[in-house]
Amino acid sequence: MPWRSVATAMMGVLVGVGLARFSYAPLLPVLISHGWFAPGAAAYLGAANLLGYLAGALASRRLAVRFGTPKMVRLAMLLAAISLLACSIPLPFLWFFVWRLLSGIVGGLLMILGPASVMAHVPANRRGLASGLMITGVGLGIAASGTLVPTMLHWSLSAAWLGLGTLSLVLTALAWNGWPSAPPPIIAPPISSPTRFGPISLSYGLSAVGMVPHMVFLSDYVARGLGRGIDAGAFSWVIYGVGALGGAVVAGRIADRIGPPATMRGIILVQAATVVALLASVSPLVVGLSALVSGALGPAISAVMLGRVGQLAGSDGIARARGWTQATIAWAAGQAAGAYAMAWLFGALHGYAALFLAAMIALAAAIAVELVLSLRLQSRIAA
Repeated sequence: MPWRSVATAMMGVLVGVGLARFSYAPLLPVLISHGWFAPGAAAYLGAANLLGYLAGALASRRLAVRFGTPKMVRLAMLLAAISLLACSIPLPFLWFFVWRLLSGIVGGLLMILGPASVMAHVPANRRGLASGLMITGVGLGIAASGTLVPTMLHWSLSAAWLGLGTLSLVLTALAWNGWPSAPPPIIAPPISSPTRFGPISLSYGLSAVGMVPHMVFLSDYVARGLGRGIDAGAFSWVIYGVGALGGAVVAGRIADRIGPPATMRGIILVQAATVVALLASVSPLVVGLSALVSGALGPAISAVMLGRVGQLAGSDGIARARGWTQATIAWAAGQAAGAYAMAWLFGALHGYAALFLAAMIALAAAIAVELVLSLRLQSRIAA
């Protein structure tokens, strides 16, 4: 197992996704309460990162071919840190939109190029563990932001952004020389549609929509929706982060035992249960359990999907890179579309129930796709 490369990819995911994206959740209610942005504008800024993530995912392979993967992942980590530092300046909406969009772009680059470049060096029987460890960077970022942001807010909102940016710079320096050296990836000719990765990518993208309420609105729901205050909202995000810390590794090990498809179906069903919990009860215990479990499932489903792509691709490195790119694009598209739709619902209805109902519809569609895939597989076996 190339432990150093795995740790480096984990730091890349930590900076590009864990901090640059997910630190926004505990900051969202503070941006509103401190008067930096109105609720609707603040929600759209959260969605801007997801739109950028989609753009980064779409551009990742071509940028890697032109400039090389090691150079691109280093630059992406550096730009992620700069984007956090830039948000410490309380300028108008457009300034924030540009930097939140950029943070999403580099997050997409890091999520695709980092793990894919390392998985090529991991033995087949350890890929579940390796993918889990790399995706754990998401959970580490959530836990770090949920813990550090409330502390730094005692100084100021700008201090919170500066602290997150400084931490990202330190991690960028630590990871700088740890990326594996490899020739630029080759983009194979497009394959006909539907591809072998298309159905699982569709399920993955629909699952992403179902995870938007927890990923984007959880802290604000607890802080303002339930009227429990900013500290309680931040604490709910810490709980979410605690769940995220172990979710990817545990799911990776489960997938090594029972297979990625069965693990994926289980994750989607349990995520649906966490959304139902928020619709059914406002009890602090129920909301906390929903946050904890959903926090574990976000990184878990990405780790399992990485393994699922590897299972389908086999020893074909080009197919593995293409499959992971396609899957990440589907995830990014689902999150961006879901986030913008839910931001509109949030601004129009001024409530959270519609967000949870929209998530349930998306998760029901995802499990329907998974059931169709399972039936097709059983038919092939029977034949």
